[in-house]
Amino acid sequence: MTGQELHQLLLDKWGRSYDVQLRRTQGKIFVQIMWKYLEQVSFPLSEADYQEHLNTIATYLDAFGGTIQVQTFITQTRERPRLGKAVSIPLDLGERASEWLID
Repeated sequence: MTGQELHQLLLDKWGRSYDVQLRRTQGKIFVQIMWKYLEQVSFPLSEADYQEHLNTIATYLDAFGGTIQVQTFITQTRERPRLGKAVSIPLDLGERASEWLID
């Protein structure tokens, strides 16, 4: 998956260019679809910076082997990002989890 494909997935699902973050919590990695989006005046990134950020996230997802998990979750979820509440997608890294979760 590329950053552009991730962006299109967000637009197809919710109609907005939501911010995407990777978070490590309680020994697990989550992809979080945040409530802020590119089309907001107060969004902190330019369009070019946003696309670069999504490219970075997509690269990590490919490395984790989590691309299909994220695509499936986004297309099937009924949740939507809203103020103060992100959509959290837990990544199942299987046996490779220890490679990414070194303290």
